[in-house]
Amino acid sequence: MAWKPLPVGVDDFEKLVSGNYFYIDKTLFIKELIEKKGEVNLFTRPRRFGKTLNMSMLRHFFGLEEQNGAELFRGLKIMEAGDEYLSHMGKYPVISLSLKSMKQSSYELAFEMLKKAMREEYLRHWPGIEAGGKLDTADRERYLRLRDMEGTDGDYADALKFLSECLYRTWGRKAVILIDEYDVPLESAYFGGFYDRMIPAIRSLFESALKTNGNLEFAVVTGCLRISRESIFTGLNNLKIISVTGESYAEYFGFTQQEVEKMLDFYGLRENEETVRQWYDGYRFGNTEVYNPWSVINYVESCRENKQALPKPYWSNTSSNSIVRSLVERADLSVKQEIEALIEGKTITKPVHEDITYEDMDSTQDNLWNFLFFTGYLKKIREYQEGETIYMEIAIPNREVRYVYKQTVLRWFEEKTEEKTLTPLYESILNGDTEKMAEILSENLMETISFYDYQESYYHGFLAGMLKNIGNYIVLSNREAGHGRPDILLKYPSVRGRAVILEIKVAKTYQELEKKCGEALRQIEERRYEEPLRREGYRDILKYGVAFYRKECMVKKG
Repeated sequence: MAWKPLPVGVDDFEKLVSGNYFYIDKTLFIKELIEKKGEVNLFTRPRRFGKTLNMSMLRHFFGLEEQNGAELFRGLKIMEAGDEYLSHMGKYPVISLSLKSMKQSSYELAFEMLKKAMREEYLRHWPGIEAGGKLDTADRERYLRLRDMEGTDGDYADALKFLSECLYRTWGRKAVILIDEYDVPLESAYFGGFYDRMIPAIRSLFESALKTNGNLEFAVVTGCLRISRESIFTGLNNLKIISVTGESYAEYFGFTQQEVEKMLDFYGLRENEETVRQWYDGYRFGNTEVYNPWSVINYVESCRENKQALPKPYWSNTSSNSIVRSLVERADLSVKQEIEALIEGKTITKPVHEDITYEDMDSTQDNLWNFLFFTGYLKKIREYQEGETIYMEIAIPNREVRYVYKQTVLRWFEEKTEEKTLTPLYESILNGDTEKMAEILSENLMETISFYDYQESYYHGFLAGMLKNIGNYIVLSNREAGHGRPDILLKYPSVRGRAVILEIKVAKTYQELEKKCGEALRQIEERRYEEPLRREGYRDILKYGVAFYRKECMVKKG
């Protein structure tokens, strides 16, 4: 079978269909939306789960401005749904606004991007508005100001509502309003320090368009988080929220197991199913298990030349992962233990709070866990209620997201290490003070977040990271020497200085630490790790057996 192009980065429905890209048919989303008759529908899903493509699909189906709607949907499921649904095709003026470009470092830049996005929509509708000739002079002048980005702040405060009024006068039909990535400006404002300025601007825009707007047929809003009504959707009694915990519409964002199997069969990759499952499955919307569509598409694309292509963390590279970093940076001892448990594949249980704001993220650790869950960094295992509180057992969804946690922890540890004054550790190593070495290493282990289930590779990385700034010494890791590879070597550039051999062992119990130090020292001798150093001319060589048990360390000198 010929290779059909995959829609990597293609989120325009018309381009996807007309370009003959591989498409997982989600058009019954339209049918369910019509059936449930929500006036304002807020869908919250993680990034890259098909929200923008679905919004583009809605625009092309409902928009009376679209000329080729029937052609685009030919052969898709919605065309078999019946006349009661198809009667809505091409019948409404559609206002489609994406706020994803408002991811800026300052309020001024973000608002400028809002003006540009609004200009595009005003430009798109201008031919129909002009041809209709239904606007009076004052409204025409205001329309042109917004079209040409010359409007006042007051003009933009209700620009969506004003556009819906103009469209109703022109077409005699109420508008469908689509707002994509509504929380992007709020997230950027929070991390950029201008949240208090952004909230009123977005609130005004939304309230005027979605609350008591007589020219609104219905609206669909998408984002990652369900931001509380008090901050954005004040008094919006017509708001219907469909979050990742809800069972409605669950199969329309992300790929189901059956859809992934269909894709793998189409490209002859069914033998890769287990790899795809381990890396990109694991999300649960309501009671529906779903895969990350962005990552599945990118992985299948990578198999075009090599069917055994290695899986990569595609989704993790599309986000700054700021929320994970916030959790790691602020973690106290109990939270560190919870992060360690998650990375090991275990679960933790937390109360669920869906009505949150970005400001809430700083109030309690529980809120931060909620942010991680709703943005796709954790998945639901089960939920239950005690009294008035709903609790959720959560875990890391898959190997791709586990990679995000591990890399965030490693970067955080490297930065913390660079900030520390580790001179006492370096002095203790060069002076043979084993008790001081063990004390400092144990203290630093208590501050870190561990993973790899306390394997030797974890402690090796930990110790190498602590030693990388040891001044004039060269740090060598797993270099061949004698009849094997010592874990870590420290060498002064001149043979007149010292060299240090450190061999690492992991104990199964605290009582076994001393025994493991002895094993490490015997290995140094039996495998003659010091011979290459002596051949180079080093005479002053220190040898250490370093043993670890969880967060405890013991050091013995040979």
